[in-house]
Amino acid sequence: MIQTDNDRGIRSVLWFLPTIGDNRYVGSDVGARSPTFDYLGIIARAADTLGFDGMLVPSGRWCEDAWVTSTALVPMTRRLDFLLALRPGLMSPVVAARMVSALDRLSGGRVRMMIVPGGDARELAADGLHLGHDERYAMTDEWLTVLRRVLTEPEVSFEGKYVHVVKARCPFPCAQKPHPPVYLGVSSPAGLQLAARHADVLLSWGEPPELITDKITAARQLAADLGRTLRFGLRTHIVIRENEEEAWREADELIKYVDDDMIARQQSYFAGMDSVNQRRMSELHGGRRDRLRIGPNLWAGVGLVRGGCGTSLVGSPANIVKQLEAYEVLGIDMLVLSGYPHLEEAYRTAELLFPALPRWSKPDPLRVPEMQTVLPFSDPGLPPPAK
Repeated sequence: MIQTDNDRGIRSVLWFLPTIGDNRYVGSDVGARSPTFDYLGIIARAADTLGFDGMLVPSGRWCEDAWVTSTALVPMTRRLDFLLALRPGLMSPVVAARMVSALDRLSGGRVRMMIVPGGDARELAADGLHLGHDERYAMTDEWLTVLRRVLTEPEVSFEGKYVHVVKARCPFPCAQKPHPPVYLGVSSPAGLQLAARHADVLLSWGEPPELITDKITAARQLAADLGRTLRFGLRTHIVIRENEEEAWREADELIKYVDDDMIARQQSYFAGMDSVNQRRMSELHGGRRDRLRIGPNLWAGVGLVRGGCGTSLVGSPANIVKQLEAYEVLGIDMLVLSGYPHLEEAYRTAELLFPALPRWSKPDPLRVPEMQTVLPFSDPGLPPPAK
């Protein structure tokens, strides 16, 4: 289904919390910043006051823990949602459900769940998870089934191949109903089936629009077959400046310390991953500097040496908004952005991009969400609190 003019438009913009550390130059320690609590707090407070709707908090063996970091930053912010990356298989879905519920209530309903099945078997093995690609998605299906049921039912028993729980419960329901939204960033057939069953939002990395059209069409149909609907978002970096020339000059500066040996090493490592998304990112440029401009205002330079999202929106506000129109036609109405370094680029993005978005409205700096009082699930068999 193609969006009509009345339906189109970017309605939500999230930023990224660099818990792996921040950089001024990709692939270099020059101007690097450690992910100290003070620095992460400054970025979170900036995003909160600038009008971003939320912040993606990543997870992985190179990052600060997403749970602890988000919990620490919630009291420092007022309106910002935390898109918390969760790794199925590394903890019980029941424990994860209780943690999600607690953080959602304590934050006044400011939690979103970013489910990350994983795309690098070496990283997952380091954390103790030893499953192949399709098996990880089968496990994640069971994991999400239990997590969502525990968040919405008084008591859950479930016996699957990977997850087995008996009389599992989360005594206090979430502030959001039925539970915080579920995000997935997937492209494989197994991933799209998973998104159709469980996701509220399907994210795509910043490939050219024509390369994600079939994926979005397939995901929309798979969800419809199950009586569900999906929203769609774009996860990408951004280099925005007042004029085109300055923006492209800044993009080139980001990789000024990247050499051919570094590119070869990183591309060799990425080739050992089983992530379909990562393969699609690498194919955009093939490790070549002369193939980095992949669209009128799309650039693949970050992906030469960084895994995950490797593309950037680059240009003036007007031209970036024009580039976004091609995504909006597909139904994309949400952006999850990042930029190097993340503090300065949060300000630039808010100052230059937000006013150029047709549906953008400036937030009220005095608005503070009301905290919600949440009672336990009704259960006469609930044991009394310990004295």
